Parts: sequence; structure tokens; C-alpha cells
Amino acid sequence: MDPSESVWWRDGVVYQIYPRSFADGNGDGVGDLPGIIAHLDYLAELGVDAIWLSPIYPSPMADFGYDVSDYCDVDPLFGTLADADRLIAAAHARNLKVILDFVPNHSSDRHPWFLASRSARDDPQRDWYIWRDPAPDGGVPNNWLAHFGGPAWEWDAHTGQFYLHSFLKEQPDLNWRNPSLRAAMYAAMRFWLERGADGFRVDVLWMLVKDDRFRDNPPNPAYVAARGSYDRLVPLYTADRPEIHAIVSEMRALLDEYESRVLIGEIYLPVERLMTYYGAELHGAHLPFNFHLIDATWNAASVATIVRTYEAALPAGAWPNWVLGNHDKSRIASRVGIAQARVAAMLLLTLRGTPTLYYGDELGMTDVPIAASAVRDPAELRQPGLGLGRDPERTPLPWNPSPRAGFTSGEPWLPLGEHERTNVAVQLGDGRSVLALHRRLLALRRAHTALTRGTLTAIEAEGNVLTYERSDGDSRIKIALNLGDVPQSVALSQGGGKMLLSTELDRSDERVDGSYALRPNEGVAIAIVPNER
Repeated sequence: MDPSESVWWRDGVVYQIYPRSFADGNGDGVGDLPGIIAHLDYLAELGVDAIWLSPIYPSPMADFGYDVSDYCDVDPLFGTLADADRLIAAAHARNLKVILDFVPNHSSDRHPWFLASRSARDDPQRDWYIWRDPAPDGGVPNNWLAHFGGPAWEWDAHTGQFYLHSFLKEQPDLNWRNPSLRAAMYAAMRFWLERGADGFRVDVLWMLVKDDRFRDNPPNPAYVAARGSYDRLVPLYTADRPEIHAIVSEMRALLDEYESRVLIGEIYLPVERLMTYYGAELHGAHLPFNFHLIDATWNAASVATIVRTYEAALPAGAWPNWVLGNHDKSRIASRVGIAQARVAAMLLLTLRGTPTLYYGDELGMTDVPIAASAVRDPAELRQPGLGLGRDPERTPLPWNPSPRAGFTSGEPWLPLGEHERTNVAVQLGDGRSVLALHRRLLALRRAHTALTRGTLTAIEAEGNVLTYERSDGDSRIKIALNLGDVPQSVALSQGGGKMLLSTELDRSDERVDGSYALRPNEGVAIAIVPNER
């Protein structure tokens, strides 16, 4: 890939929208497509380049849209297919790209394909899903486990076999070894590409293929009960199988038939395995999601090691990406505190690669405690007490300080968090807010190619200060992040510089001579001017 070539998914910033929680246009308490359309100007003015929508397809909502009953339509809860067309057109009019979630590992058990598949053993679509005879003792075929607890097999009395479900029993796994199934899924992708979608984030991409010999997964020697029953086994035969790469390559080839589309893969794997999803000769995913900062120990040495290791592992020509939050993980402000969340924002938006920003993180939203009676997430409902629920990071975006936060005129589907100050309206009027910081950081990226296409060098950790340099030609920017709560001093390698931005938003254009005193919980971006005194 030519580093001088402008590519939107490489130069830009992706903003993830959880549609149920972004904005409600009809007052039923659940976010929808008209609500998103009404707030596209906010996103354009924020300075992001693309929006990624979690699933909007028709669904019984057993797993809130990740159980799809029709891949080529929109659930009435979110609107209509015409609303999706309006959203894509309205986003494009604002130079915003639209990335859709694609859920190919499993469908809903109410999808017509599965209804046909379970109707009879000789149905033409039987092999579109994974069916297996009982074990000799009449039990489940093997020891494979479901992510939400219990065996990954469900008995079907009508046809006398078990079907595989890696998540809920309402989410039967599709059989990607079947050519007809693959063709049908690719047709669904084409359906959205033809309507103007700019790409896909592919759900659990690394899990699409299972072992064709159905061997038992080995026990996990590092199992910790608090992580849930799924972790009892190493998913050796149910994830990251060698055959997956041919499928990823086929998906990539499909997208390459269209102009400027992007393929993003959800992949939770160690760095060395993650890199294989770029594909042979980079004919795999454009961006295999890099989640390693989400679970990072928050100190300079740990973060520096993650960045160095990831950068060193990238295949030639591969483009990096970074994620600090999503709909499955605790919010960054809850993980590291609101003061460090500002520092984390500078990290995310100044590292080399494509950043993905989770909705509400630009306000400093935190996880919202959910009473047992209000829990909606099946991950928590099926394994209560382990804290595996994802509701706390999926709560509605507060638009103003009113009782329903400007999110809805009805009753929000999940409880609102603190929103007297953590809301868009108040923070837009505060030049020192978390939102103001994100707007300034995104503007800084746009103004300096060193931060979009430039190299990343000099990654150092000293005490709790993380530093690195971004360069493009004569443009050099030093990033210094204090990941601690005591003052630190940072030296420039040569010459002086000019302060471009502090996470405290109280100084700019300040001259820096030789060194700079970092305050507690402060990050800075400094334009280096060699030999200036």
C-alpha cells in the first residue's frame, strides 16, 4: 500500500454506534435509524470519518440483534429499509462512511434457513447448519461449550440430532463448509454494498469454521472460574481454524469488486495469530481488530510493550488499528478513571493506525450500574453474579441534562447514568470538557499528516510516562502521556518545539525549550522544531 495514497479507512476515524442507545426517534425508549439520522451533524462536527452500526437486521432480539432472522432487511424496532437508505445517503452527504455489522457465524433459530434446516434431515438446507448425532451414551456429541454457559449443543427431538450453537441456543451456528450457505451469505453482503454500505465489521470472524472431526477441546490450565464456564476449555477446535483464511480471502475479494470498501474483522487472538488475518499477500481483512489495549494494564511500560509488539508483528504493507472500547467491554473511563480517560483519548487518536471510538467515550461516559431487575443482557442472565453482563457499557447516550437526557420521550430501554454534566449539550458549551478534547484531537489529526500517515518511532516508557514520535517528512510531533498522578518532566531529543495540544486544553502555541513539565494525568502533543533555541 502506497503510504502517500489517501484511503478513507486508513486516514480516518471510525465511530461505533450501538443503535439501541444512540438516539430514539419515535419515543419507544429504544434508539433507531431516524434518531441517528437526526444527529449526523453532531458526528460530522465531532470530526469522525465513518460510523459503524451494530446490527440493525430483523431479529427476535434474544441477543439484541446478534441473532439475525433476515440479513437483507431492517428490524421494525430500528426503522425500515428506506430509513437505512436515507441514513446512508445522509451520511454520505456529510462525507461520513457507513460500516454495517455482519453476523455470519450464526443466525436466529427463527431464520427461514434454520426453520427449513430443522424440518427434516433430508431438507436441502439441512447442511447449512451444523448437526450431529448424539454420543454413544446418548449425550452431547463432544465437550464444546457455549459462550453464554453450558454445552454448545441443543437437542432437536423432531429430527433426532443436536445442532451447534456457540452462543445462545437461539443462535444456531451456520456451516461455512457448505458452498450454498457461503453463496447466500455473500449475496447478503452484496445486497448492502449495492445500497451504498462502505464495508462491514464481521462479528466473531475467527470462529466461522469448526473442526470437521469434531474433536474435544482440551482443558484450559489457566482457567479462572470468575471468567465463566466457557473458559474451562481452550477453543482449539472451535476457533481460528486454518480453513478460515480462505473464507476471509473470499470476503475480501467480494469487497474489492466495489470501490473503496473496507473489511474489518472482530478477532480476539494473540498478536501473532491476529496478524494472519491480514491474509496471504494482504488479501484478508483490511483491519483485523486490535483489542490489545482494552485489556491492558494501565501503566506506561505495559502500554509501550503492547504498542511495540503489535507494530513489530505487522506484515509488510499491513495497516494498524486501535480500539479502547466497544459494546462488549467496560468503558475506558470506568477502567482507568475520567482523568486518565483524557490521556487515553490522546493515545488512541495519535498512535499510528485507524482508531475506533465507542459512542459516548467522547463524553467520558462511565459504566452504569444495572440493578438485577433491570438486566437485559443474556450473558449476565445466564451466568448471574459473575459480572459478565454488557448492559453497563450499552446505556443510552445523554444529549442534554433533562430527565430522559434528550435520548427519548419515553422510558429508556436501559437506565441512564449520571448526565447532569455528562451530556452533549453541556459539554459543547464547555471549552475544557472531554467532548472539547475529542474535537480538538480529531481536528489535530486532520491538520497533521504525521498523525494519520506518518511513521511511529521512539516508543519509550520511563516511570509512568509514555512517549513516542510521529513523523511525516519534516513534520515531527512528540506525544508524551503521563499515565500517573504525579508530575513528570519530559525532555525533547533535540532542539525545541511548540505545544500543539494538552489534554487539559489550557495551553497551545506555548514554546517548549528542551524539556516540558507534565502535570499529573496530562498528555501533550508537541511539534518539534530542530535546533530552535
